[in-house]
Amino acid sequence: MTLPAIETYVFDAPSHLKIVAKRYTTTLSTHDVGGLTLVFTHCIGSHKEQWEPVIQHLFRSQYTKDKRYRIREAWSFDWQNHGDAAVLNREALKLRPKGVSAYEWSEAIAEFIRSPRMKGHRIVGLGHSAGAATVLLTTKGIPSNELPFVAMILIEPTIVTREVFNEEREDRMSAMDFAVTATSTRRDNWRSREQALAYFKKRLPWGLWDPRALQILVDHGLETLPSGEVALKCDRKQEAISYPDVEPHFEGALHLGRVCHTLPIHLIWGARNDFVPDFIRDSLSDAKEGRIVASVTKVKDAGHLVVQEQPTLLAEAIVPILDGIGPVPRSRL
Repeated sequence: MTLPAIETYVFDAPSHLKIVAKRYTTTLSTHDVGGLTLVFTHCIGSHKEQWEPVIQHLFRSQYTKDKRYRIREAWSFDWQNHGDAAVLNREALKLRPKGVSAYEWSEAIAEFIRSPRMKGHRIVGLGHSAGAATVLLTTKGIPSNELPFVAMILIEPTIVTREVFNEEREDRMSAMDFAVTATSTRRDNWRSREQALAYFKKRLPWGLWDPRALQILVDHGLETLPSGEVALKCDRKQEAISYPDVEPHFEGALHLGRVCHTLPIHLIWGARNDFVPDFIRDSLSDAKEGRIVASVTKVKDAGHLVVQEQPTLLAEAIVPILDGIGPVPRSRL
């Protein structure tokens, strides 16, 4: 099977910002109108292209199967202050020292999902880390029997109820402060892409990444400056300010508890627990609290950045989930 063709789209988003997405299709997939449409959201500090190794694997895995399990198309979205969107929105972002909330990102994606373009599509939402909250927030205001998704797959989600967060508030705030400080003081420019790649290879967390993910960061996460140097597209101040924006994560947990009764919600964690503590992981699949998930999977040799560290193993964990999606979503039965 040939690699998916890639098209780039720019959409108007709320608050006069642009949102950038890539659409992945193959010559055959566009005819599989009964197949699945995958919608991907990334973590803080990442960008839409980091999903490409996973997307390519899923197209290869599904294209010989029954038509309802094939991939019709895949879409991956940049947060408005990340990736190519950050470049397009640069001047507007200078007027936004508080950054761009996941609420705004979810509103833009929800608008896309509700658009005529997506009518009749069997949509699967896949969100990583903060992107998981974003996917869940797209269901805001939609009755449970009218959800536009057939399933959601949440990878290392950072959603949490306010109550659980407050039980370990000091620990959570300490972790957040560390992330903000590390991001704010991190190096963000290099003489060349080659120098940047050499820099990343020798340092955490990048040294743990799959070589494809690392090359994607260098190819798509950096931009060339007028001086000839290269720099991260996502301004480190904009990235850092995203971490304390916890309200979307609280509300995301509420939506999980609401939609899980009519929509299959699947959780995927890295086997190496290096970011989301067990008490939060366990709380998200606590049936006693009404959060009933369809499955919980762990990916070996991976931590929080499983998308970047083990894209092939992650894709292999996603395949059986896609193969188990029924022709009609539970929410419409």
